[in-house]
Amino acid sequence: MELEEVNTVAVLGAGNMGHGIAEVAALAGYDVAMRDIKDEFVQDGYDKIEWSLGKLAESDQISEQDADDALDRVTPLVDLEETVADADVVIEAVPEKMEIKEDTWTDVEAYAPDHAIFTTNTSSLSITDLSEFTDRPEAFCGMHFFNPPIRMDLVEVISGEHTDTETLDLVEALAEDFGKTPVRVRKDVPGFIVNRILVPLMNEAAWLVDDGVATIEEVDATTKFDIGLPMGSFELSDYVGIDVGYHVLDYMHEVAGDRYEPAPMMVEKVENEEFGQKSGKGFYDYEDGEGADVPMDDDLFSETVKERLLAVLANEVAYLVGDDVASPEEIDTAVKLGGRWPKGPAKFADEYGVARLAEALEAAHEESGHPRYEAFDHLAEFAEAGGFYDDDGAEDDGAPSFDTLELTYPGEKVAQIELSRPQQMNSISLELIEELDDAIDVVDEDDSVRALLLTGAGSKAFSAGADFMSIAGSGADPFEAVELSKYGQETFGRLEEIEMPVVAAIDGYCLGGGMELATCADVRVASTRAEFGQPEFDLGLLPGWGGTQRLQRIVGMGRAKEIIFTAERFPADEMERFGFVNEVYEPDEFEDAAVEYAEKLAGGPPLAQRFAKRAMLKGWDDSDAGLEIESMGFGHVVNSEDVHEGINAFFGDDEPEFEGK
Repeated sequence: MELEEVNTVAVLGAGNMGHGIAEVAALAGYDVAMRDIKDEFVQDGYDKIEWSLGKLAESDQISEQDADDALDRVTPLVDLEETVADADVVIEAVPEKMEIKEDTWTDVEAYAPDHAIFTTNTSSLSITDLSEFTDRPEAFCGMHFFNPPIRMDLVEVISGEHTDTETLDLVEALAEDFGKTPVRVRKDVPGFIVNRILVPLMNEAAWLVDDGVATIEEVDATTKFDIGLPMGSFELSDYVGIDVGYHVLDYMHEVAGDRYEPAPMMVEKVENEEFGQKSGKGFYDYEDGEGADVPMDDDLFSETVKERLLAVLANEVAYLVGDDVASPEEIDTAVKLGGRWPKGPAKFADEYGVARLAEALEAAHEESGHPRYEAFDHLAEFAEAGGFYDDDGAEDDGAPSFDTLELTYPGEKVAQIELSRPQQMNSISLELIEELDDAIDVVDEDDSVRALLLTGAGSKAFSAGADFMSIAGSGADPFEAVELSKYGQETFGRLEEIEMPVVAAIDGYCLGGGMELATCADVRVASTRAEFGQPEFDLGLLPGWGGTQRLQRIVGMGRAKEIIFTAERFPADEMERFGFVNEVYEPDEFEDAAVEYAEKLAGGPPLAQRFAKRAMLKGWDDSDAGLEIESMGFGHVVNSEDVHEGINAFFGDDEPEFEGK
């Protein structure tokens, strides 16, 4: 079966995951039959879809008509036979109990058409075992969405031992059509990719406290602000639900051995029904205490904690890569999307040093004797090789590789730098600034490029601002903050100085540091769903990457103060009236229109553009200096081949083809 033949999707289960998956499928244009075992359950799921679609329309992420159409495509049902009778793809999202899933799939097999593809949204159970409850294990695979499905981009597509490649290809294509990023898991291993990384990491954090190596406060401060993960380990456990992590871990312990033995304090929390935020108390107290208030205090950072956590992480990556479950790139993509990490676990391990982490793991095993520190066979291989990534092969064409950016060439004489951290709303980290600096070098040195297009990956954000967690990861040092501000100012400012037109194409949020970056472009175009703002005052901060200076030169001092002092958000049409945005497009035409705009500017006379940018930039500070550059530039180009080409084309009623000569 080809993707074009898929019209109807059956979703089994109307709980948090089920109704979320149903909503995603309906928004993608599929007819959805959503089923649960009771009318009240399925109606509750349907009501939540209606509420969610309303919120998306209210925030202009979709139109009201799109919301109505999507809801019309969802049919809530209780009768299983009716639900799957016309299904092309079945997505099962019933509770994570093997006996419930067995009963479900046995019944589905009896009613579903022969051509239907079967998928399960399990987060940990064996795909192979589940597939054997059906008569078509070759047409069965995992399709693991992340919560909430409407917002999380990742879908793990997991092969069972019997799964056909054609089934995996179709389900990947379906996930992409849902607007998600599929990552293939080539072998049916406990935890797949994301949980295989996150759950042992949370368990190791608990063991470190149980063993007296560190306190909860020290582990979370180290995890969040020294390593630079979005949440502390215990903070994450409370957020996800300690019981949720425990059940995945317990299954891994059962099928993969004692290296996944749950830490005593995790077992105790589950037994006491202290599950985290949802129960009011977990590792932190959310009722009578302040919750997970992790201090940014470098006195709490522990190198032992950092090394142990990263060593456990590296060991799991070594297993996944060495056993051909997934590549380092696939693992990093999955964990960045599924865990909202600023960089992937393979990259974290490589930067710290896989050999150092292998030694730390061995030392911890000798000290404790616990199986969780036993190295997988492949770890030594990667330690000897120098890491998980092949740096020698990363730059075969001599060009730098980027982790936070994409450099492409979407149109004639146009280069595009895309901020590529969609899982973090393209927030700006120190690494991104460094890579932007390098990418500008590449573009600046390429004589074939005449215009630069600056974009953000995905439709949610051009950039939602600075990534405070990664930037402040080692503590808030005032002197380092000053240097960071200057570095950002200078790097962003290079867009003003580069001698070609720069177009910022803004879709979604353009806030804080993201708006400061866009301010440095020569021209800004936006989609109707774009939102702008400088929210720093709400955080007790002020813009630090040029916002206090550049914004007022574009919209005037009064408007700039309004935007900065109120910290409010402004829609694209209002920013167009302010003079900040040059053109506003509908979302469905935005991408093509932005490239066309850049191509139009790329067709201009390079020499004249170069001197005009120089004169205008210098004239901001000193009008006499700007006028001097203008005069010199005029004299330089007046007898150029470009001018002759322009004059001949004008009188010949042709389009000029400027060569920059």
